[in-house]
Amino acid sequence: MAERLMVVVGYESAELLDIAGVTTSLAMANGLGEPAVPYRVSVVGPGGGPIVCGSGLSLQSQHSLERLVGPIDTLIVSGGVGVQRAADDRRLVGHVRRLAKESRRVASVCTGAGVLAAAGLLDGRRATTHWQFAPRLAARHPEIEVDAAPIYIRDGNVYTSAGVTSAMDLTLAFIEEDHGQELAREVARHLVVYLQRPGTQAQMSLFTAAPPPRDDLVRALVEHIAAHPDQDLGPAALAARAGVTPRHLSRLFTEHLGEPPGRYVRRARTEAAAQLLASTELPVASVAARCGFGTAETLRQAFVGRYGISPARFRATQTRRAPR
Repeated sequence: MAERLMVVVGYESAELLDIAGVTTSLAMANGLGEPAVPYRVSVVGPGGGPIVCGSGLSLQSQHSLERLVGPIDTLIVSGGVGVQRAADDRRLVGHVRRLAKESRRVASVCTGAGVLAAAGLLDGRRATTHWQFAPRLAARHPEIEVDAAPIYIRDGNVYTSAGVTSAMDLTLAFIEEDHGQELAREVARHLVVYLQRPGTQAQMSLFTAAPPPRDDLVRALVEHIAAHPDQDLGPAALAARAGVTPRHLSRLFTEHLGEPPGRYVRRARTEAAAQLLASTELPVASVAARCGFGTAETLRQAFVGRYGISPARFRATQTRRAPR
């Protein structure tokens, strides 16, 4: 193969970042690595005309979706506010299904999973999408095992990714598969993104977190937990601090935070540990102590339970090498 044809499918009101995150990363891989088998990127849309993105900006298709034929290395369907209209378009979905048969890999970015689902390409598979869209995808397609937590999921030759900027995480994974870790790391450095978050890592953006609780008492306790993760944060201690019974405290946390105090504290401590691991060189044992975990092993168990990887592996993905 002289080059790898990477086809990005757009449509009316697609998300520009879903498309650009893929195309820019691939172009950078070509420029930085000069791979023996470079990428040839083609943005395609219905009719081959302009793709008016959800932001109002237009992209010129490089090929008509209807006339495109394989073989294709990777077929990538973008997401966007127009995804439901695209998923309801039988012709568009039919051509995506046709091209998928001629592709080595098939992928979606963000809500683009809805188009793959409509084409039957996710039936019986585990898939992810933007955390906000996941319940709708699961309700409309019960034949799919929807998991809203990971940044991206590979099931066979089908890849699905989470919201918007995860397009770059997915594309970095492709670059590593195709050309090795060094080129993927070099592209990540030039993109100024966290170095290849593993696909199993949870969608950790602060924007996916719930807003501060409206209840003054619960909000004060949440702030205390965030500021003092190494202190005694057991239900009895928190209840005493708030001046309520442990039973009432549990009701308040469940009502306003969706989980009991013990579970919330464990999650807050794990997230605090993730921040320290990414931003400091403290030994894992020290991170565990600062975040209220008795031992490094206790931290490891909590970390694997929440993010699917060990603290050491997480830190390795966040560490940048000094420029050469």
